[in-house]
Amino acid sequence: MSQRPMNETARARTTTVRLLSVNLPCPGVDIRAFLGFSRGMPRFALEQPHKGAAMAGAGITAELVAWSDRFASIETQARALFHRAQVDGEGPPESQARMFGGFAFQDDFVPDNTWTIWSPAWFVLPHYQFTQIDGKAWLTLNVQVPDNERSGETLTDLRLALQDLCRELQTLARRATGPRQVSLLSLDYPMSRQTWDDIISVARNRILDGELQKVVLSRVAEARFNQAPDTDLALGRLRETYGDCWRFLLEPRPGHAFLGATPELLADLRGRSLRSMALAGSAARGATHNSDEALASQMLADPKERHEHALVASTLHRRLASIGAIDVPGAPRVLKLANIQHLLTPLDCKMHNSDGLLSLARRLHPSPALGGAPRQSALKLISELEPVPRGWYAAPVGCLDMRMEGTLVVAIRSAICQAQRMWLYAGAGIVADSVAQREWEESELKFRPILTAMGLKEGQPA
Repeated sequence: MSQRPMNETARARTTTVRLLSVNLPCPGVDIRAFLGFSRGMPRFALEQPHKGAAMAGAGITAELVAWSDRFASIETQARALFHRAQVDGEGPPESQARMFGGFAFQDDFVPDNTWTIWSPAWFVLPHYQFTQIDGKAWLTLNVQVPDNERSGETLTDLRLALQDLCRELQTLARRATGPRQVSLLSLDYPMSRQTWDDIISVARNRILDGELQKVVLSRVAEARFNQAPDTDLALGRLRETYGDCWRFLLEPRPGHAFLGATPELLADLRGRSLRSMALAGSAARGATHNSDEALASQMLADPKERHEHALVASTLHRRLASIGAIDVPGAPRVLKLANIQHLLTPLDCKMHNSDGLLSLARRLHPSPALGGAPRQSALKLISELEPVPRGWYAAPVGCLDMRMEGTLVVAIRSAICQAQRMWLYAGAGIVADSVAQREWEESELKFRPILTAMGLKEGQPA
């Protein structure tokens, strides 16, 4: 991934070329076949919960990077890229040209050894796109051509190329490909229990002193393998076990991938209709139906969990109240995932006007469920107390279309891969009543999705 903003030459180039986006149906192909075909290329994917829409991309037609004023900068570049774009095909809106990418957690992100090729903001328009909705699939090819070039002949060539690719994918979809054999060499947790207890104590004291109401603190696990982890296998396991979450993959360079299965939606924008959510408050799942329901009831009745959730819900409501009418349920409900359950309040907003998805991202990020309240006080304390930079963990990732609409999710239950190493992240919301032992146990639950996806158990290969 480039580590410099779009330069003046690139800006000038966007005024002399235009985007062509061609799509056609591709029956009998799923996202597994597309991602398998794309191995060795830059790859991107976002899969909706409950076997809904799945979108993926491969290759790079355009790349947008921002190092300052990042939300506005990416939006300006995206609007320039999509200006006068020509779409050919009868696929649904989801199959048209769409960018994949996201943002670092903090504005002052600086690449370190873990996030060495990443930047504060980065989006890619893929060369190839795959879209699957309600069992139907489409392929899309995105190219940039000179402004003075007639498009008719180019469009014919692009359609023929897509037809060839579709046949190749249909053949690939019928083949069974086994996973690569990858062995775990080590799994380490750099933060000790004592260090965790200490930073929780500092956070609680700051909260009790009135400096802030809530802060989310995280810790890291580091895994080493004998070769690069099999991200396709990991995504497949996340798809099977965490189908009620958004699954995402950002792989700007082969062997450098950020992936996860997140239950938290930051913003989904369609026209003037915005969906978001407050997701805060956690409990383990029970071994039986009765014990599971008992744990859910305890969470619903727990003053600490309800207080933490109320802070998130009220903060999001306040951030959205000035831009539209918000429909909020009277009380949170329980969201049950494979290994954990949360308090959930969905927020639906009918906006007065829509300035686009990235404007909403700047308003909503960081989610108070992953930053804290008030926002700036929490961010300052996170930078002070967390020994490992978050990079893109807990930040917005997702898709942006030509209308400046799309979906951004919060990149939790996630990991970053770099060659033969993988770093996993997990956090917990800290309020005045937090107990360090309980927050440690909660973070262990949140490591589990990626550990399971990689075929690992706590500290040992599966």
